Amino acid sequence: MTVIVVAACPVGLRGHLTRWLLEISPGVFVGRISARVRGLMWERVVEMVKTGRAIMVHQADNEQGLAFTVHASEWVPVDFEGVTLMLRPSAVDEAPGTGAKKGWSTAGRRRRYG
Repeated sequence: MTVIVVAACPVGLRGHLTRWLLEISPGVFVGRISARVRGLMWERVVEMVKTGRAIMVHQADNEQGLAFTVHASEWVPVDFEGVTLMLRPSAVDEAPGTGAKKGWSTAGRRRRYG
């Protein structure tokens, strides 16, 4: 089973993916395809996605039974003791320069030091 999720992509890419997969929700494609077709399809997705992003989950020969492939996504697959997890960026990393200060707040300092 292969699942491809695309966001902010051209309509032509969605049309291309519907040749091989079923679109079960806007931007979510599911189907059963061979590894060769999956590789060629992913290359096409990377070519056509432009400023959008794409994530593919497919069957793999590992403990989880699946593998993740991402393109232009903030979420990154990381290996954690043999299990692949999706690392989500923290709120501080998403908005640099927003003025968020580290350390104690003014109220916290007053409570602590009187």
